[in-house]
Amino acid sequence: MPPSQGSAHPFRLLGVYAALLAVIYALVFFTGDHSPKPKLGIDLQGGTRVTLTARTPDGNDPTRESLQKAQEIIENRVNGLGVSGSEVVIDGTNLVITVPGEESQQARALATTAKLYIRPVLYAAPPQAGGAAAPGQPVPGAPSVDPNAPAPGQAPATGDPNPPATGDPATPAPETTAPAPQSRVFPAQAPPTPTPPPADLTPAQQQAKEIADAKALRQSADQNMQQVAMMSMDCTKPDPLAGNDDPALPLVTCSQDGTEVFLLGPSRIDGQEIADATSGFNAQQARHEVNLEFRSSGTEAWGALTGEYVNKRVAFVLDSKVVSAPQVQQGPQLGGSTSISGSFTADSASELANTLKYGSLPLSFTTSEAETVSATLGLAALKAGLLAGAVGLLAVLLYCLFVYRMLGFLAGFSLIAAGFAVYGIIVLLGRWIGFTLDLAGIAGLIIGIGLTADSFVVFFERIKDEMREGRSFRSAVPRGWARAQRTNLSGKTVSLIASVVLYLLAAGQVKGFAFTLGVTTVLDVIVLYLVTAPLLMLAARSPFWAKPSVNGLGSVQQIARERGAGQVRPKEMSR
Repeated sequence: MPPSQGSAHPFRLLGVYAALLAVIYALVFFTGDHSPKPKLGIDLQGGTRVTLTARTPDGNDPTRESLQKAQEIIENRVNGLGVSGSEVVIDGTNLVITVPGEESQQARALATTAKLYIRPVLYAAPPQAGGAAAPGQPVPGAPSVDPNAPAPGQAPATGDPNPPATGDPATPAPETTAPAPQSRVFPAQAPPTPTPPPADLTPAQQQAKEIADAKALRQSADQNMQQVAMMSMDCTKPDPLAGNDDPALPLVTCSQDGTEVFLLGPSRIDGQEIADATSGFNAQQARHEVNLEFRSSGTEAWGALTGEYVNKRVAFVLDSKVVSAPQVQQGPQLGGSTSISGSFTADSASELANTLKYGSLPLSFTTSEAETVSATLGLAALKAGLLAGAVGLLAVLLYCLFVYRMLGFLAGFSLIAAGFAVYGIIVLLGRWIGFTLDLAGIAGLIIGIGLTADSFVVFFERIKDEMREGRSFRSAVPRGWARAQRTNLSGKTVSLIASVVLYLLAAGQVKGFAFTLGVTTVLDVIVLYLVTAPLLMLAARSPFWAKPSVNGLGSVQQIARERGAGQVRPKEMSR
C-alpha cells in the first residue's frame, strides 16, 4: 500500500503548521486589546446579575408560559450578541440574568421588551423644564386648541427633520425643509395633579394603577388631554408605560435622548412584521444605522405609510419611546427594507438590531440595580482543574514513553503543539464572539487534548501490525499511516457529531463543554496531519529512530523474525 498523498513532504507540512501558529499568535498580540488571556466565565471571574420583574397591565402574576417564552427570547439575544457563559433562569415570577464580568449595561439591554411600532408624527415640541408649563403661557411647538382642527391622523408634522427615512439607506434623498415650529398658547388649563395611590395597594396593584393612569392621560383621543399630556411630559423620569402602550391609540411620548416630546398617531406597522434586522455603518451619512427587512405584509404597509406622509415625519417607537423620527423625503417606498437612524454607536446599533431580530418579549419588565456576583469557584478551582489536567497529560506521556520509548517524545511534542494552538484560538474566540472559558469548558479542552493521544496509539499500533508482517520500520510507517488515518478520521467524526448534538440540545455550562470539545476535535485532526504524521515520516528515514532500542519495537521485530523462521523450518524438515 503506497504512502498517503502529502506524506512525502514532512517539512512542508510542519512549515504549514508553524505558519498557522504564527498567524494565531500574531492576531493574539497585535489585535484587540493585545491581552494573551482568555475571557473567564462566571464561575471563575464572577459576573453581574440583574433581576427582571414582570409588569402586567392588570397587575396579575405573569403566566409560566409567558415567562418561559421571555426566557427563550433573551437566551437567543444572548447568543446573538456572542455573550457566552451567560445564564437566564426563572426565579418564581422573575427572570434573573447573569453575565460574566462587569457589563451591567449589557445585561440591562438584554431585558429590553423590544415592542416596536412605526407611528406617524402628528406634533413635536421640545420638552418643558420640569415637565410642565404654567397655564396660559406660550409653549414652543405645541399644538393649539381648535374645535375645527383636523383629525389627529391628518395633522401636519412639525419640528426640524431628522435624517430621511428611505427604502434604500444607501440612496441619498433630496433636501426638504419642514416648516419651523411656532409658539402656541394653551387655554388656562393646568395639568392634573396626580393623586397619591392608596397605602393599602400592593406593589403589583400600584404598578397596574401607574400604567392605567399613564394610558388615560397619554393615549387619549381627546385633543385637550393630548395637550395636557405634552405639557406635563417629563422625559427625565422612568416611563411607567414602557412596553405597555396600546398601538391602536395615539401616544404622547419622549424621544430616547429626551430632546423632543411627540404626539403620535396610532401604529401603522408592528415590529412583528420585521423579518430581519442588521446593523451597519452608512458611509454617506457617516453614522451607524439599524437596517430592517419587512415581511410581505409589512412591505405593503411601509409603502402606503411613506406614500401618505411625504415631507412629514414618521417615528420608530421602541418600548413607548421614539428611537428615530425621520422625515419621509421619498415616497411611496415600495421596497421591503428601511433603516433606523439615531445617535447610535457600533455597539448600540448591534444590540438594537439583535433585539429586534429575535422579536419582542411577551412581558414588560422593570430591572433591579445590577449587583456583582463573586466567582462561585474562583481561581483556586481553576488552578486545581489545570493541575489535574496537567497531571493527567503527564501520566499519558509517561505511558507513551514506557510503551513506545522515544516515539513517546513525538507524541508529547504533538500534544504541546496542539495545546499552543488551542490556547491562542480560545483567546481569539473570546475577543471575536465573546466566548468565555469556564470549568466545564476547561474539562472539554482537557478531554479533547487527551483524545489526541488516542490518535498516536492507533498510529503506533498500525506501525506494529506492519512490522509483524516482516516490514522494516522505514516501510512500516507510511503503510501504518495509510491504515491509521481512516480509523482516526472515523473516530474524530463520531466525536465531532456528538459535540455538535450536545451543543445544540444542551444549555448553560454544558454548551461550553461541548464547544471546546468540538474545537479540540477539529484541531486534533489538523495536528495529526500537519505535525504527528510528518514527524514520524522524518523518523522513519533516520537510522537512529530505526534502532529497536530507540523506537521500542524490537520485540515486534523479533516476532516477525520468528514467524519468518517458522515458515522456513517446515520446508527444511521436508527435505
